[in-house]
Amino acid sequence: MGEGGSPATASEARFIGDPDISGADCYQEAPSMASTRDNMPTGSEKQDDGSDVKHDVETASSIHEAQSEEARGWRVWAKKLMSLGHVEVRGIAPIPIEERTVTRTVNIFTLWWCMNANVLPITFGMLGATYGLSLRDASLIIVFFTLLTTPIPAYLSTLGPKTGMRQMIQARYSFGRHLVAVPVLLNLATLTGFCVIMAVIGGQCLSAVGEGNVSPAVGIVIVALLALVISFCGFTVLHLYERFAWIPAVIAIIIAIGCGGSHLKEQAPTEPATPQSVMSFGMIVASYMIPWACLASDFTTYLEPYTPSKKIFVYTYLGLALPTILLMILGAAIASSIPLVPAWQQAYDENLVGGVLSAMLTSASTFGKVVTVILSFTLLGNIAATSYSITLNFQLLAPALKKVPRSVFALLVTAIIIPVGIRAATDFFASLENFIALIGYWSAAFLSVILVEHFWFRKADCERYETEAWEDVRKLPVGAAALGSCVLCFALVIPCMAQVWWTGPIAEVTGDIGFELAFVVSGLLYVPFRTLERRLSGR
Repeated sequence: MGEGGSPATASEARFIGDPDISGADCYQEAPSMASTRDNMPTGSEKQDDGSDVKHDVETASSIHEAQSEEARGWRVWAKKLMSLGHVEVRGIAPIPIEERTVTRTVNIFTLWWCMNANVLPITFGMLGATYGLSLRDASLIIVFFTLLTTPIPAYLSTLGPKTGMRQMIQARYSFGRHLVAVPVLLNLATLTGFCVIMAVIGGQCLSAVGEGNVSPAVGIVIVALLALVISFCGFTVLHLYERFAWIPAVIAIIIAIGCGGSHLKEQAPTEPATPQSVMSFGMIVASYMIPWACLASDFTTYLEPYTPSKKIFVYTYLGLALPTILLMILGAAIASSIPLVPAWQQAYDENLVGGVLSAMLTSASTFGKVVTVILSFTLLGNIAATSYSITLNFQLLAPALKKVPRSVFALLVTAIIIPVGIRAATDFFASLENFIALIGYWSAAFLSVILVEHFWFRKADCERYETEAWEDVRKLPVGAAALGSCVLCFALVIPCMAQVWWTGPIAEVTGDIGFELAFVVSGLLYVPFRTLERRLSGR
């Protein structure tokens, strides 16, 4: 859909297999004849018999034709190259109903499963030990907070086929055409941060295998570039990759458990859990799960609009919850065993998560190194899918950016991930905790507003979203109510935050309950604010 609901333009074509190439100018326009004539010799310079002037005109004409032919050749070449990989170039425009034709709903499960069946949840689970939690306590917290927060992304996934809109486009129906840039920027920072974390973990695994021959920086570059290839291609290739990539990932994780599982029985003694440690680690788990909701419908917009919502919900819920719970618990078990296994402690000191996983596989010798490499590559599906959503978010920041092909932003994201990842790797867990501290609060407030708008003001009816008005400022909400609710809720959230750099007076007693309050308070504020906004603006 183009401006005001007009048919999709060439710049919004779905795949390069279609007749037109999207957005990007893959060639430069040849010089006009007028500019060519301006550079020709004047009569005062050539006055003999006019033959030189005639010759120059013919030469300029030949050059113009050659350049035009060359430009056409580049365009044909670009089409063939990108169609070879089924590169998706459609941007943020809603998917027309006639293009929502995908019927294989099990792809939703395999995509979410693959995005989470990797080393990332293991890393988050390892943070339980930093709060002094036993394996039992950490496991109970992981199960409870995962089951509690997963319904949000699972439900929002069901809106993709019905509206054809990406998640942050749907946010415009609360935050408005312009103010939506604020949550978009925060979402970009969140998703990019996740990609950086995953690239660092993958790089550490490769470095551990290389035994000093491969630095973490080189490993980060390798992982980021491989993920770029998948992300660059878009929806079709992404789903195809995720359909099968989880199989070697699960096998590699099972082998690692089999080789190092005997040490997992050795758990370091801990003190009884306190309310502060329970709520603070619960915030970590929630901060892992909640941000998925900010990109949930990005992966379901091509499904048939009449796909049963229950099926989408269940596939999303299981694809997210099952691997997250199992692997976070595994991470908690590994972290509690590290102090009691000297080889693991040494490997952890050298290469952190990647080092421990490599140490778990030392009994398998060379085969263990191969499995460690596979473990590092299990992150590719997650990085690629996250990068896919990042590229769509970029196009929401300014009208001019929607004309830029999605693949260009994929290159930009990779260029950001590599240097930031190399820097973050120097103090990984401190960087991870500081990052997590920022994402749970804003995303909880944002999603509460989205859900209140959907259930309270639009009565959970997707027909009330005028998809043709997706970029019409005159029809979209002003957005002041949504942004105001999110900002003002932090007056109560900040005293309830418990972080390394700040612990509020309430959090000293209760532990970190910031994301829970952000979700509740922003939703309560939004109801009267939005009601007033509708009365004043009429939209």
